[in-house]
Amino acid sequence: MKKSQRGRPTGLPIAGQLRSYDHDWLRGDLIAGLTVAALIVPKNLGYAGIAGIPLQNGLYAAAAGAIVYGIFGSCRQISMGPSSGLAAVAASAVLAANITSGPDVASFVAGITLASGVLFLLLAVLRMGWIAQFLSRAVVTGFLFGAAIDVVIGELPKLTGTEVTGSNPIQELRSWLGTLSEAHQTTVVAGVVSLVVVFGLKAIAPRVPGALVLVVGGLLAAAVFDLGAKGVALVGDVPSGLPRAEIPDGQLMWDNAGTVALAAVALVLIGFSQTAGDARAFAAKHRYQIDINQESIAQSFANMAAGIFKGMPVSTSLSASSLNDHSGAKTGLASLTSGATVLLTLLFLAPLFSILPKPVLAALIIEAVVMGMMNVPEMRRLARVQRFDFWIAVAAIVGTLIFGVLAGVIIGIGLSLIWLIGVATHPEMPSLGRERGTQVFREAAEHPGDEVIPGVAVIRFDGGLFFATADALEDRLRETIHSTSGLTGIVLDCGGINFVDSQGAAKMADIADLAREAGITLRLARLKPAVRATLARDGVIERNGAERIHGNIYRAVEAEEAAADKARDEQQG
Repeated sequence: MKKSQRGRPTGLPIAGQLRSYDHDWLRGDLIAGLTVAALIVPKNLGYAGIAGIPLQNGLYAAAAGAIVYGIFGSCRQISMGPSSGLAAVAASAVLAANITSGPDVASFVAGITLASGVLFLLLAVLRMGWIAQFLSRAVVTGFLFGAAIDVVIGELPKLTGTEVTGSNPIQELRSWLGTLSEAHQTTVVAGVVSLVVVFGLKAIAPRVPGALVLVVGGLLAAAVFDLGAKGVALVGDVPSGLPRAEIPDGQLMWDNAGTVALAAVALVLIGFSQTAGDARAFAAKHRYQIDINQESIAQSFANMAAGIFKGMPVSTSLSASSLNDHSGAKTGLASLTSGATVLLTLLFLAPLFSILPKPVLAALIIEAVVMGMMNVPEMRRLARVQRFDFWIAVAAIVGTLIFGVLAGVIIGIGLSLIWLIGVATHPEMPSLGRERGTQVFREAAEHPGDEVIPGVAVIRFDGGLFFATADALEDRLRETIHSTSGLTGIVLDCGGINFVDSQGAAKMADIADLAREAGITLRLARLKPAVRATLARDGVIERNGAERIHGNIYRAVEAEEAAADKARDEQQG
């Protein structure tokens, strides 16, 4: 019988997995590791190209990420390595710091990778992974879409063999269009064929590793047709060998401390949101538990290792992780196998990539960002489901294109916070009517045929009653009192109030006084115990009257109708 994969990881995750290892899993783990390596080796050449670092550095990061995550990660199907989105952030940080020297670029990218690893560890120690929630999914979708457009425009000159100028993607695109008459024909042919191959395979044979086919085909074409001698730019020297541990240039980091900090925050927000979601999905599918705090630690160590070994930022690759899963990965041994395979590639095959044509690399990069970052179905869903989220995503796209990728992240965070504040400070307070013949109260605007109780206004408050919403509730009830003729009572449905702070309690007392001065009875329905306890401690319950607290809306309305009838009878008598 196969041993169970159930149970929360304890101690070093890989140790726990190996203690309960079933030998029947070995074949699946090894095949998955080798299969994923065949996918990520060519893709990581492209990611290194996006970041502007030597191609071998992308493989350094791939190996470090896979091996370290395999040891420390609690999810057994995750494949950790560079991604197009993180590479775009790294490239934007380099641009913001105005670093142009090749060695300095590589050191700077390694430095921000190391910084993001330290920040991940800090969040894990403080258990502050929730901070990633401040970047909404709509913002991430828009930011990645904008970053993808930025990367695609940046790769276009490699497809035509021309040079462009411009301080943002829009200017670069205009400049590129002006250079088309100077395009190098052989380079254009190589680029167009490469795009057709990689996108064609994605369309007609999605299971075929298009990136691997493109890289192998590009290397063969370069050798057979001697593309370098015909004026096609080649990647250049890619040395063999393993990376050496090396701390990034501290002075370079210090001189650009602001950019480093901003880039590290962006990398953590994007990386954590990707990894946490993917890890939960795979754990749910295979019915075992993960430790989100351990995931932060694993991502921290993976980025630290990538930074120390001259790599680039790493996170979850959903495409590689899905392939890992479909290929039979059962434990972190699959990730270790992928990392070891990448190391063997560095030892024995790296120099082969030296003759890779740049238009082939450009096509590889374009395919990676278009398929991995331009989420058109999600944009359509946002437009269909919640138009406000769609425009938030559009704003993130525009901000990224005009101000840059790093600025796009900041704009995205700002938009997320503004949206959060807007929602929190403007709770819904609909009027309710009674479904005829029942005791059910529901939104009157949605059900215009429902019964409106004469002399009684029923209002539901959706949200916490605290300093940011208290005034809105008072304004709503004040408007109701002044605009409703013949009003004798207000029933406030408090079922949606989950908490109340001291200012909210004080405001409820003010509202009770307002109602009393207007000759209106205020009744509270469906108060939660914790909310009632807070109001009681502040004297609000006693002030308004405990008899005006009701278990449901119907009883509150019934009590108000009875009180109104009694008062009317006393006046007539």
